[in-house]
Amino acid sequence: MQVCEFQRLIERIYFEKDSARGLEGTFRWFIEEVGELARAMRTGEPAGGGLAEEFADVLAWLSTMASISGVELEEAVKKYAGGCPKCGRTPCCCP
Repeated sequence: MQVCEFQRLIERIYFEKDSARGLEGTFRWFIEEVGELARAMRTGEPAGGGLAEEFADVLAWLSTMASISGVELEEAVKKYAGGCPKCGRTPCCCP
């Protein structure tokens, strides 16, 4: 699945509810999901289990915030297409 396809999917599932909640309320839910991801990482949950689900949740909330804000993630990720945005290298050679 492409980044833009994922963003459209999340919009079809959640955009109406999330946009009604607004960016600030949606951001709070995002932060809660980041906390759940941190907890899963700290407790050593397996990558194929709870950890993967928490990464998916964080990505979904990030996607919905981008949609509410009018940001296309497919365009946003192009920032890294040429490597590190500062030094332009892959891997990054910044100090």
